[in-house]
Parts: sequence; C-alpha cells; structure tokens
Amino acid sequence: MKTVLTVAGSDPSGGAGIQADLKTMTALGTYGMSAITAVTAQNTCGVRAVQTIAPALLRAQMEAVFEDIPPDAVKIGMIASAEQVQVIADCLRRYHARHIVLDPVMLATSGAELAGAETVAAMQQHLFPMAEILTPNIPEARVLCGTDITSDADMEQAAQSLHRRYGCAVLLKGGHGTHADDVFCHPGGIRWYRRERIPNPNTHGTGCTLSSAVAVWLAKETPPEEAVYYAKEYLTGAIAAMLKLGHGNGPLAHVYPGGNFPREMKGDKYEAI
Repeated sequence: MKTVLTVAGSDPSGGAGIQADLKTMTALGTYGMSAITAVTAQNTCGVRAVQTIAPALLRAQMEAVFEDIPPDAVKIGMIASAEQVQVIADCLRRYHARHIVLDPVMLATSGAELAGAETVAAMQQHLFPMAEILTPNIPEARVLCGTDITSDADMEQAAQSLHRRYGCAVLLKGGHGTHADDVFCHPGGIRWYRRERIPNPNTHGTGCTLSSAVAVWLAKETPPEEAVYYAKEYLTGAIAAMLKLGHGNGPLAHVYPGGNFPREMKGDKYEAI
C-alpha cells in the first residue's frame, strides 16, 4: 500500500486540516499519516483559537514517521511559524522526501489569518523550491505574485510566474470565481481543468482535500497532469454529494457513493495549450 504524510494543522470539526487530509488519503486507497503543526479550535463557522506546536515536537513527529514508515508522498498544509518551516525543510532534505505537494495555506475559508508574513517568506525561501506541485488559490496567488488576478490570462501569468520563480509545477485554483476552472503550469506547458461551479455553499476544506488527493495520485506514480485531473474529479464528487453539516460553511463528503474514482483521462475535461 502506498503511504502519504500530511504536515498540517488540526481541525476538530473534521472538515479541513489533517482530518480532511487523512479522510481523503483513506478514501483513495492509501495509508495516511500526520505530523501536526497546530491545534486549532474551529468549526464550520470559523476559527476560535490556534495553539502552535513547538518546533522540536514537530521535528519529532516527522522523524518518527520517516524512520518507520517512509511516505511515498508528502502533503504540506498549514504552517504556523517560520521556525516550523525550517524544521520541515530540514526533515524533507534529510529523509529525501519525494512527491511534495505544498498548499500555501494563509487564510482559513472563514477569512482568519493562519500564516503571517514571516512564515510565508520562509516558505517561499525554503519550501517552495522543494515542492513538486504548489497549489495556491487566487487570494494566495495574489499575495505571492503581488498582482491582481481577475481573468484566465491573469491566472496563467501568475502560475507561470510562480513556476519560473521556484521551479515547481503550479496548480492555481480558480474556485473563488463563478466557475471552478483551475490552471496547471508545469514543464510541459499550461493545462486547464474546467468545471462548472457546483451550487453548494459547503466547501470547508476544499483546498486541503484537493492537495491531499494530488499527493495520493503522485504517491501512486501517476504523471502530474493526470494526478491533478484525478484529484479534481474526486473533489468535484465530494462537493456534488451535497453533504450538509453544521451551521456555517460545512464540510465535504469525503466518502461518497460511487467514489472509487476515475481511472482514465477524459478529453473533454481538460484542455492543453
């Protein structure tokens, strides 16, 4: 069985963070493991409190995993401090981690800030160049690129800019608009993955889920452009299942009927440029 490690924060309501990651990894047939960066008090209505895990304890968690069950892929989500960035980068180098998917979490869906400027700068310096795929959403890409993003052309330019700057492939997620169109910039060029927006307000944890699904397919040695396609198909199904829990922005249905999941590319679902 393929193994995947998530390095991220905890969500007690189960919709985002390591809980969403582990559900995704299990649903897609891999063995999920976790190293917790922060314990949060949050639910579908927002983040109430965050307690950062000490860097030494984060290091111990990662070492315990790598020395016993080496992961075939690593997903990185919420990082709570610049010191944690240094620990994560050191462990990834020392244990020769493969298939690193970095979701540069800066804001919760509710709008709460989860990573300050110092942490983001440390990620850009130490972790972005180590990633195989970077998965920012549009608000995060605006911060990283320092430009507004309002069109397909803007999305392409932002993805290409990040790809050139850090050397990693970039999946820029467009779900904050009227469509759920994502653009993937990688050494082979630009590829769009287009979907109509599903009229479901319950999208808590979509970024965590998508990046974890990408890591799963990379762990299975799937080519990156196909890994993104499969991950997006899985996420689309999890949103379309229309789960309704909680009083706010509810979670996804990570295990949904008919959910063992696409096995071949479908030409009308993406377009190459």
